[in-house]
Amino acid sequence: MSESENDRKSEIGPPRYSRRLSDKILIAFHHACDQGDYEIAEKLLHVLELMLTRRPSPAEGNRRRTIESLVAAHERLWMLRHPEHRPE
Repeated sequence: MSESENDRKSEIGPPRYSRRLSDKILIAFHHACDQGDYEIAEKLLHVLELMLTRRPSPAEGNRRRTIESLVAAHERLWMLRHPEHRPE
């Protein structure tokens, strides 16, 4: 990499990410569910709960939407673990 390329990168600053960390954890949760790894899925939900119960930060965006996603994730995990209770 040339010196001018390094200078341009340092002017740009740190990379910006298109998704919030909570969104990435939720995606990982669904991936774990899809693979049948319910123990990991449960641990990821616990991490999401920890993120929601701490003091909210301005970067969190729509907190209500995040809580609704967390509830839906809990419902999905419960249904996967209890297939006998699925609605017909």
